[in-house]
Amino acid sequence: MEDIFALSDSLGPAKVIHVYQPHLGLKGVLVVDNVATGPSIGGLRVATDVSTVECARLARAMTMKNAAAGLPHGGGKSVLYADPQMDPEKKELLIRAFAHALRNEKDYIFGPDMGVNEECMAWIKDEIGRSVGLPRELGGIPLDEIGATAFGLQHAIEVAIEYCDFSLSGARLVVQGFGAVGSHTARFLSQKGVILVGVADSKTTIHDPDGIDVEELIRIKAGGGSMLDYPRGTKLKSDAVIDIDCDIWVPAARPDIVHKDNVHRLKTKLIAQGANIPLTPAAEQYLHAKGVLNLPGFIANAGGVICAAVEYHGGSQTTAMQDIRDKISANTRTMLEEAKQKNILPRDAALDMAQRRVMKAMKLKRWGIF
Repeated sequence: MEDIFALSDSLGPAKVIHVYQPHLGLKGVLVVDNVATGPSIGGLRVATDVSTVECARLARAMTMKNAAAGLPHGGGKSVLYADPQMDPEKKELLIRAFAHALRNEKDYIFGPDMGVNEECMAWIKDEIGRSVGLPRELGGIPLDEIGATAFGLQHAIEVAIEYCDFSLSGARLVVQGFGAVGSHTARFLSQKGVILVGVADSKTTIHDPDGIDVEELIRIKAGGGSMLDYPRGTKLKSDAVIDIDCDIWVPAARPDIVHKDNVHRLKTKLIAQGANIPLTPAAEQYLHAKGVLNLPGFIANAGGVICAAVEYHGGSQTTAMQDIRDKISANTRTMLEEAKQKNILPRDAALDMAQRRVMKAMKLKRWGIF
């Protein structure tokens, strides 16, 4: 049995709620980590191999992310044990039922994550009136469509380049995961002169040292094709993406992709975490010792939740994009300056900054984190 209590500390989690309705085939988990700064925002993840422990780790990452970004929201996460490619009618039924079961948990606001999109958020909005990342037709700012997370990632990388020994223009990029975050990141960076030399999804890796045509690959995927349909480059196994020599490596898929058993295979100078917790602590320590600059996800990929918070409070897309640029650029610089001065991991510098904000907020609450 998963030991969720081993992850608990003075910050949380505040609530762990299991939802099980066998007659519907519904099994899910909500973890509300900390709400000292306000009701938690965190994505709903749909996958067959999620777990309570993974949900709790992701919820904590959201607490740190929201605090570092100065948002009036705490951290939470929900997971639904299901195939994200299931029959659409079945998917709608499960997501609506899951939301309905959590209708009274007002400390949590649903957002999009792996396996869901704006339409799913619309179903939740219809059920309980509490979701972000809605379609434009419902007054939302569609995070995936505009590439909010990738937009923030781009600005984090632009700041980090000042602390590296290479320029952005002409830099070689590898992206692991070519969903909304990965594809938009490749597109934004290619517009800055970065060359995509490697990209992977769950089925294959494409390697082309002469450069992959980002727009062509996006068109292929949008048209229902797969990366195997891309006409150039060398096709490799999916996990070969870690072996491609590059300047910037962007993990934009699942947690713990890089760990102690494969981290030595990475050949890069800068890692910008587009996914949440894609590297284990041991891997980050190893890379730091090797001089690789690593931007933790709760700083670098906060663009999505910043956009979601702006939407929730009635702001515009223009305001959201400006906030993403300003907050992530400032936080990345602050983190890297402190890490440089103290000779510590960027993650440790960022954690200290975020934890100070959460602890101060907790002291102002009558009942601590509640």
